[in-house]
Amino acid sequence: MLDSCGREVRAMRLAVTEACDLRCRYCMPAGEPPRALAPLSRDELAAIAAAAAQCGINKIRLTGGEPLIRLDIVSICEAIGAIPGIRSLCLTTNGTRLAGLAKPLRQAGVARVNLSLDSLRAPRYAQLTRGGNLADVTAGLRAALEAGFERVKINCVLIGGVNDDEIADFVALTLAMPADVRFIELMPMGECLRWPKERFVSADKVLDTCPELAPTDTEGVARRYRLPGAKGAVGLIQPMSHAFCGDCDRIRVTADGMLKPCLHSGAELNLRGLTGRALVDRIAEGIGAKPPAHHLLDAGSETERRMNRIGG
Repeated sequence: MLDSCGREVRAMRLAVTEACDLRCRYCMPAGEPPRALAPLSRDELAAIAAAAAQCGINKIRLTGGEPLIRLDIVSICEAIGAIPGIRSLCLTTNGTRLAGLAKPLRQAGVARVNLSLDSLRAPRYAQLTRGGNLADVTAGLRAALEAGFERVKINCVLIGGVNDDEIADFVALTLAMPADVRFIELMPMGECLRWPKERFVSADKVLDTCPELAPTDTEGVARRYRLPGAKGAVGLIQPMSHAFCGDCDRIRVTADGMLKPCLHSGAELNLRGLTGRALVDRIAEGIGAKPPAHHLLDAGSETERRMNRIGG
């Protein structure tokens, strides 16, 4: 289905929870207050995915918060993976619980896994996540590589003066393992709105740090590069320095059932309680409401939600 700008919208990010077992500093405050509204049920999530498929969506990515917190996450994946028209079911996780779930998720139909990891140094990782254990994540990464997913990607949010001294270490991972490492530019939203400008650096710094990286192709929103002889690739996702809005093909649904036509827009359409044709029509309305571009460089994100309440 085409939006009002003529872009074909094929992907949906579907949040299954706002809760997380980490408190990453750019995502959540130290003490996230409890939310009164329960997340969408498995059946509600599956109904939204099925209605989205009728609108031409063929790729679903499950997000959070941390999706693996849900005790029924494998069942959710099985239900969505069985929907006709959904060609690719993916999942983004912080990896802390992935070691024990990688194989069940793969068997449930998850094709690709993205693992969020912003430092390879245990003390820094604990500081950035407010208590996370790096060993849990590395165990999850090993399990994902062994489980037979079509693709495994490591997402690193690039933060100036915080973890940009680890660029070469992250790039070196692609020499040893068949995984992509993707550097994502920090965006001025949520907890980051008041951060100093020095924290916001262009992902082009990756190319300055590792000039031996050779361009290969573009995949989705990422420009891809590769080291000579590497098993994996390096991706740059640059919403700030190289905005990709003109090629954006996705919509998002929050854990409380609100469709967001754009990550950074304040516009939301309620899907909760809708069924059948009404649900399909509301999703089609959301696709049609996608704005031409974000306004991050002008005034920051327009949404009042933090990333864990959107679906990262």
